[in-house]
Amino acid sequence: MLLHVIARGKIGRSPEGELVERYAKRLTWPVKLTEWPDTGAGKAAEPLSPHRTVLLDERGKAMSSESLATLLGRWRDEGVRETRFLIGAADGHADAERAAADLLLAFGPATWPHLMARAMLMEQLYRATTILAGHPYHRA
Repeated sequence: MLLHVIARGKIGRSPEGELVERYAKRLTWPVKLTEWPDTGAGKAAEPLSPHRTVLLDERGKAMSSESLATLLGRWRDEGVRETRFLIGAADGHADAERAAADLLLAFGPATWPHLMARAMLMEQLYRATTILAGHPYHRA
């Protein structure tokens, strides 16, 4: 299953960008990183069917790494070809986007800078895939 991270804003050369690249290289699942401008409409993603949409949202559900791994494994086993993880701009996501999402995911009750959220998401995707593979990276 393709893990597609779609984020508003440019990460550029930064410590957070280095973390994103580090985890992207470690992932054994296919991964695609897409950046959209801070404002305006983003380009529509290629329609792969079926797919799931996960919005990172401070009002979303906080999940353990094991729960995220279980969910991704279930979607993969159900034949989902792509999961899109969207990180919005400073104002978050529109109500219509939130209503249409398969999951609203939060990294706890704190508000995180977008670049940090992107790096944290990549680490959690790597961790989830290693949990599913039985790799010792996750020591629970």
